[in-house]
Amino acid sequence: MPAVPHSQEAARRVLVVEDQEDCLAMMVELISTQGCEVRVARDGQTALCVAQEFLPHVILLDLGLPVIHGYEVAKALRRDPRTQHAVIVAVTGYGMESDRVRSAQAGIDRHLIKPVAFEELAGLLRLHGVSDWTPLS
Repeated sequence: MPAVPHSQEAARRVLVVEDQEDCLAMMVELISTQGCEVRVARDGQTALCVAQEFLPHVILLDLGLPVIHGYEVAKALRRDPRTQHAVIVAVTGYGMESDRVRSAQAGIDRHLIKPVAFEELAGLLRLHGVSDWTPLS
């Protein structure tokens, strides 16, 4: 299947992959306030299936997932022409330098450590054209 280019509508799509319910709910709430369309997955296998149909522009990916580890999810997303251009952001508790290296090797674009501040997350979404949020001065 050929790659599907991201339209403006697609550029507002965010997939949140997180197995901890409280963290998932918080991220979905924050992202939804930015006018984004949000889908969720609670494990790696579901994330791959949702991503193939949803074609997100940004994927917020926990690394310590059940079924398939986040690093493997990222590698699979990069191999798939439908998702290879998505911005993948690790949102994880793994904060050692070796974790950041593994993220980069798996094709992850950014590596954020939990808990992530709202301003950092919103700024990241704005940077990638997903949100129009601007901080108050």
